[in-house]
Formats: sequence, C-alpha cells, structure tokens
Amino acid sequence: MKHLLSAADLDRDEAMAILDTAARMHAIQTREVKKLPPLRGRTIVNLFFEDSTRTRSSFEIAGKWLSADVINVSAKGSSVSKGESLRDTALTGEAMGVDALVVRPHASGAVNRLAEWVDCHVVNAGDGTHEHPTQALLAAYTLRERLGTFADRHVVIVGDITHSRVARSNVLLLATLGARVTLVAPPTLMPSGVASWPCTTSWDLDETLSGKSHGDVDAVMMLRVQRERMSGGADGSGVGYFPSAREYAIGYGLSPARLALLPEHAPVLHPGPMNRGLEISSMAADGDRSLVLDQVRAGVAVRMAVLYHVVAGADDIAEPIPAEVTA
Repeated sequence: MKHLLSAADLDRDEAMAILDTAARMHAIQTREVKKLPPLRGRTIVNLFFEDSTRTRSSFEIAGKWLSADVINVSAKGSSVSKGESLRDTALTGEAMGVDALVVRPHASGAVNRLAEWVDCHVVNAGDGTHEHPTQALLAAYTLRERLGTFADRHVVIVGDITHSRVARSNVLLLATLGARVTLVAPPTLMPSGVASWPCTTSWDLDETLSGKSHGDVDAVMMLRVQRERMSGGADGSGVGYFPSAREYAIGYGLSPARLALLPEHAPVLHPGPMNRGLEISSMAADGDRSLVLDQVRAGVAVRMAVLYHVVAGADDIAEPIPAEVTA
C-alpha cells in the first residue's frame, strides 16, 4: 500500500488487516516501555494546515512508538504563512529525505494531488470536508471490539453530514466491512449526491433510533455541528442551515430520551470534539454506552497500524512486529 488517501482505497481484506494489526499495537499501550522497531530510521512529517488535537497528537505518538523520527509542521510558523504553496512545502520536505507525509490540508481532494507530486508515502489526516480514513478505521476498530462483527450490523450516523469528512469515510468503510449505514440529518445538512453513497438516509431521528423506519440500531455515531464551516461563522448561529442551536438540539441532538430508544447493546460514538448540549447530551457522552474515550484510545493503535502498513509493511527492510506483541 503506497498511500492511504481514502477509505475507498481499502478492500475488506486490507481493512481487516489494519484492524488486526491495530489490535496487536493496542497491547503496547499497557507496557512500561512503549516502543517498537519497525520504523526505525524513517522520518515522518505531519503537515497540518487546520487545527487538530486528537489526530495530530495520535499520529505523532504513533510514529514515535514505532521508532520513527517525527516532525510536526503547521501553517502558523511555517513558510505557508508567507505564501508558500502546499506543493512547494511537500516537495521541500521530500527533498530533505522524508519517508512519509501525514497531511491535513484545507482543501478537499488536496491530498490526492499531493500524492501525484511526491514519491514518498502520503496519509490523509482529513482533507477539508472530503474524507478522514483513519478516523473511520478507529471507529470500526472500536465497534468491532464492542459488537464483534460488522455483518448485518446497522450503524446510524447523525448530524452535520454536509461538512463531515468523518461521515463520508465511515459510510465507505463500514459498507466495505459489511455493515448497513443510515445517515440522519436535517435536509439542509444532507449533502448533494448522497443518493450515490452506499447507505440509506432519513430526516427523522426518533423513527430511526426506535427501529421503526430502518430496522434495529446496533450503534449510533453523533457528528459535531461544524459551525466554523457554516455561513453563520463560529458564533454557533448556523445561519442558513438551521434556525437556532436550540431547535437543532431538539430535532437532532442525542438527548436522554433518545438514548432510551436504543437497544441495550447499542453503543454511542462521537469523533470529537463534542458540542455538549447541541448534538449530544452529557448523559449520552459520559454514560455506560459511550465509546468516545475508547475511540481516542484506539486512535494511537490504529494510526500505528496504518503507518506500519503504508510506510513499512511492503518494504523488504521493514522490521516485523515482535511476536510477543499480541492482542
């Protein structure tokens, strides 16, 4: 695997191989010395042109725990702030002997162009409103740990689908793994072209969660309302998408009453950061059903697995994962 640009890049066997590797990587998080040798001598540059806490930190930890040299570059404080293009920044890094670029650009599809410009490995860490394949992988890993299988499982994804790169990647990956996916959002936050996605859609959250319209629900994933991408700006008004934050919470928030509609086995996921009281209540975010922190814990293991498969997995000089690291 040369790059990971989209969840669509993975067939079922490749996705399951990454999840299986992640299970082995997860084991080292309880060890006193959290180091493995496979990427020793490799250099990974994290190029982040949008703010990030979880993704950037987990990629940095993942690279270091695999013994790679990791360099973080953000738009602020780099030549990008002086007007340098993404292409020139990437080519400069490659000219310095970088083995892999982990990239989060502003523009949707920019990582695909970048992969055409460089010879090193490229991993998509979230491009605009397009895709976020490693986030989908860690959600799948977390779901597999709880549900055991994806076959005939029904996952409901709720919220700001239009601006969500997480939704797109999850739909593609979960469908590949054999799950059924239903997207729920107000009409203004359901993207054009969604009819071509491998999923069903609904505008009625209560009917969907109760199982009346699309069958019993096995898991629900709430998405952040991305107010900074809306015409209302970062003040939370959501102008042009919904009348008010209160009305959105009433219609599409995971309240305690809606939580009670779910079958007992159905967990709650959220990629974070969360807008508590808007798309998710504190009871849902912090309760026994919540897998939010499990997703964070899985993030490092999954990104270790991705870096191993992309950067080292096909390389003859790659050191194997030690046999004692087992799930």
